Amino acid sequence: MTLVEEITSRLQSLAPSTLQIEDESAMHAGHAGNTGGGHFKLKITSSHFSEKSQIMRHRIIYQALAELIPSKIHALSIHALAPDEL
Repeated sequence: MTLVEEITSRLQSLAPSTLQIEDESAMHAGHAGNTGGGHFKLKITSSHFSEKSQIMRHRIIYQALAELIPSKIHALSIHALAPDEL
């Protein structure tokens, strides 16, 4: 299983209606502070985010991916929306 597939699998608990993951690791290879984990851009829409602040949405996502950070995921850009915000 690739890392993108693993991230996708872990985020299924949020029942996303849309989920896009871009691996941007190649653009950041070798920069200071990177101990080998990848860089990813995440766009996700889920009803679990309804009436939650951006901070709470990020916490929910980080909790789902906790075992991957920072060993496999070094940086994660998150764009999280509720369905009524599309």
